[in-house]
Amino acid sequence: MKTIYSKLPHVGTTIFAIMSKLANDHKAINLSQGFPDFNCPDKLIGLVNHYMKKGYNQYAPMQGVIALRERISEKIEQLYGVSYHPETEITITSGATEAIYDVITAVVKQNDEVIIFEPAYDCYVPSIELNGGKPVFVQLHAPDYHIEWDEVEKAISDKTVLMVINTPQNPTGAVLSDEDINRLSAIVAGTNILILSDEVYEHIIFDQLKHQSMMINPILKERSFVVFSFGKTYHSTGWKMGYCVAPEYLTKEFRKIHQFVTFTSNTPVQYALADFMEDTDHYFALPDFYQQKRDKFCNLLAGSGFELLPCKGTYFQLASYKNINDEQDTVFAETLTKQIGVASIPISVFYNDKTDNQVLRFCFAKEEETLKRAAEKLCNI
Repeated sequence: MKTIYSKLPHVGTTIFAIMSKLANDHKAINLSQGFPDFNCPDKLIGLVNHYMKKGYNQYAPMQGVIALRERISEKIEQLYGVSYHPETEITITSGATEAIYDVITAVVKQNDEVIIFEPAYDCYVPSIELNGGKPVFVQLHAPDYHIEWDEVEKAISDKTVLMVINTPQNPTGAVLSDEDINRLSAIVAGTNILILSDEVYEHIIFDQLKHQSMMINPILKERSFVVFSFGKTYHSTGWKMGYCVAPEYLTKEFRKIHQFVTFTSNTPVQYALADFMEDTDHYFALPDFYQQKRDKFCNLLAGSGFELLPCKGTYFQLASYKNINDEQDTVFAETLTKQIGVASIPISVFYNDKTDNQVLRFCFAKEEETLKRAAEKLCNI
């Protein structure tokens, strides 16, 4: 056999696939991978079926179905008071992960540096390394996982081309504030640094907090690729549908990559989403919908040995198990799955140096009965 030179020699199977397989093998309750165990809206399924039967089953335009891009433009203007042209500044992608890869590939060259905040979602670093870039890590500060902007300024060099922002943040549930936006804006003003803003949980934000998108600040808007997910908003993660909005000069470069990655995305689903988006009630109801699940899960764990960390957004709850034992988090997560029957994600996998603070991530995007059964098992530890 010939030897293959690996472009990602240190990368194996993602922790999400590993823990989900472990959950299946041991018939454990899967609170590891981030997906709901309830279905997406019946009306949306009906619309997809409708467009399939009508024959909308061939390639959509590379940029995405124009009706869907128009709905997105209208939604952004309604929610954030800013304008993106549906023809030249909005692109439909095969999930947010594709969009993130396209952005990084479009702007990162050999030896370029990219600021990453840790713990970080696991698709950022491999995409940077595949393009010859160098990730520069800035750690978020527990227990609320806030950003110390003085540390960010120190991490920036003349090689910095991109900063990856994620709010609400996976895996920590942290969200940016007005002050964060102002500091970030001041730091990048007058530089050539671009922003990749992963905002897939834009509607899953709690306690009356307002989502602070890069789009609302003029300095940030002009230099930002902002990525969103239909899967997170409409409980349909398996459809792999997302989109990226950016100024025209950035979108041109983005589309050069997108057309050779997937070219286009699922046609009948795009038409269905365009129709379904006309009803705004669904995403306006999401904060309360998921906050009830967060609060329910936290209340159910109140009698456990876990210490629950602040969760301001996403559908993930972090929990410290320092009061239970001192095992490595990857070991304890495996033990919980095999012996207790609940699968989680160890947070050390989101750090480049595998920092272990004895914290696990649980997904609460589940039916109430699922959360009750999982909490009962966790409280019996």
